[in-house]
Amino acid sequence: MQKNFLNSKIAIIGGGSLANLSVLKKAKLKNILTPYGKAFYYFIKNCPIILRHGPKKNIPPHKINYKANISALKKLGVKYIFSFNSVGSLRKKIKPENILIPIDYIDFDTLTFYEKNPKFITPQISEKLRKVLIKILEKLNLKFFKKGVYFNTKGPRLETKAEISLIKNFADVVGMTMAKEATLANELDLEYASVCSVDNYAHGLIKKPLSIKDIRENQTRNKKNIGMIIEEILRIKI
Repeated sequence: MQKNFLNSKIAIIGGGSLANLSVLKKAKLKNILTPYGKAFYYFIKNCPIILRHGPKKNIPPHKINYKANISALKKLGVKYIFSFNSVGSLRKKIKPENILIPIDYIDFDTLTFYEKNPKFITPQISEKLRKVLIKILEKLNLKFFKKGVYFNTKGPRLETKAEISLIKNFADVVGMTMAKEATLANELDLEYASVCSVDNYAHGLIKKPLSIKDIRENQTRNKKNIGMIIEEILRIKI
């Protein structure tokens, strides 16, 4: 059985934007067995960091083993999860290269650890961790939005114009990963908050056609800010 060797109670989960960060280059890849399969993580400054799309960045959103990732962090003794999520903007004022800290989310295709023995929770994003992130972003003088609702779609395809026309009435950004992790974290009594990196306008929101190339370019531009935020997270104690 894996021992709880963490002095820190903080963990980080991210996508492809974390994969090439300098902080990971010298880190050793580790794994831990959970009831849902193996989870892989890096261990940096006493903080486990999970790349949700896998070390090779080849796992699409609908194939991510969310249960293994979250249960692994619980097994490691983590209490607080900071996540980084790439999103599309549903508001013209929320521009690519901006950052949004969600206050709530919508997910109609939710995951649960309690399929056989239901445990009813009231899912939420940790206000405590949101305040930590807001403080960090203010310190770094980054352009960001303090509140917003995240709409979770299944993926791996992007949304249709008609779908965006509907969901923009209820949310501010759209993505494929955050809500899954947030709900599972809540079920295991882990606190969870997210930094949403805005990498594109959602399909049909502006006249310019949505391009995967443009999304990738914006993700690259946002990496510097994400790296600075992670460095600050690695310094904090909760």
